[in-house]
Amino acid sequence: MKHKLIYMDHAATTAVHPKVLEAMLPYFSQIYGNPSSIYSIAQESRKATDEARMIVASVLGCKPGEVIFTSGGTESDNAALKGAAFALKKEGNHIITSAIEHHAVLHTCHYLGEFGFKVTYLPVDRFGLVSAADLEKAITDKTILVSIMLANNEIGTIEPVAEFARLVKAKAKQRRIVFHTDAVQGAGALDLDVNKLGVDMLSLSAHKFRGPKGAGILYMRKGTPFVPQQAGGAQENNRRAGTENVPGIVGTAVALKMAADNRESNSRYCQRLRDRLLEGIKSRIGEVYLNGHPTQRLPNNLNLSFQYVEGESILLHLDLLGIAASSGSACTTGSNDPSHVLVATHLPEELAHGSLRFTVGTDNTDEDVDYVLSVLPDIVQKLREMSPLTSIARQNKKGGHRAAQA
Repeated sequence: MKHKLIYMDHAATTAVHPKVLEAMLPYFSQIYGNPSSIYSIAQESRKATDEARMIVASVLGCKPGEVIFTSGGTESDNAALKGAAFALKKEGNHIITSAIEHHAVLHTCHYLGEFGFKVTYLPVDRFGLVSAADLEKAITDKTILVSIMLANNEIGTIEPVAEFARLVKAKAKQRRIVFHTDAVQGAGALDLDVNKLGVDMLSLSAHKFRGPKGAGILYMRKGTPFVPQQAGGAQENNRRAGTENVPGIVGTAVALKMAADNRESNSRYCQRLRDRLLEGIKSRIGEVYLNGHPTQRLPNNLNLSFQYVEGESILLHLDLLGIAASSGSACTTGSNDPSHVLVATHLPEELAHGSLRFTVGTDNTDEDVDYVLSVLPDIVQKLREMSPLTSIARQNKKGGHRAAQA
């Protein structure tokens, strides 16, 4: 029999907050006019969209006209990279990104490669950090676009994006290099002020911060070169065609404002639970390794590798007991390949396959942590007893011991 659901996969998605749902509901069936029409009910929708844009702008520290509403983080990343790259193609064809980006960025870069763009994928160290020196060396007179994520969705490492943006601007001098950051995991945990970050473009996805799925944000600094990627209408100031998702836009704004207002208290709460979970696992289970930076990481993220066992197997056993976690990005679940993020940190393939990600939220409790700690050690022990890797390791240790005695 399953225990009550203990959800520890908030990096994958979050439940819509009741206040967010309440704000959205009228725009489904009461105030349902098309914002592009001129009659009263339509103008109520327009007013709601404009107010949402102002709320988002207040959180990001930008002008309302620099906010574009999209269908989510993937569209925002695609629009940012393709839009800037094609706009600047006459000035250069070189793009720089990192090896640990979300696939929404990596696959877009691969796509751009088919149109003559050259892409440099910066390596990371064992903690998942990009080197400023590597970034500086990679910039050429053909570089037009840099995209480095604010915080990694799998291992939680926070990149020094503000430092990178300053470096790029100093290196660019009189020419233009657009700097984009995928900040999807940062909302509710990090300061998203775009002027402090120094970025030209920034992507967000509402369902990561208790907003609705299918809604997102692309911040684009005024004057940033951009070719719209969706044609068909004049919506979003001619930058993103299509009838506005008014309920989603309203919900996105309310959720982002709540996430920003409660950022410090929520981060402290999640970090306490995360650290308690980490210490409990380390004290109960041997040969467990932390992935990502030990301190420069998102407050709710805990990515671990368990020696001699597959992360997917642990997940299945946890699910049977009512615990939802992850073995990496939700967008790559089902793949047999090890995480590209962990591979980039030079983690041995065996440990990469044995990774497990817990991402806690404010709806989690100490009782939830206690329950996970009460069942996880037995799961790992049983799986290790069944694993051929454990037997091989034991034989190697015995062989090494005999050799030492000889």
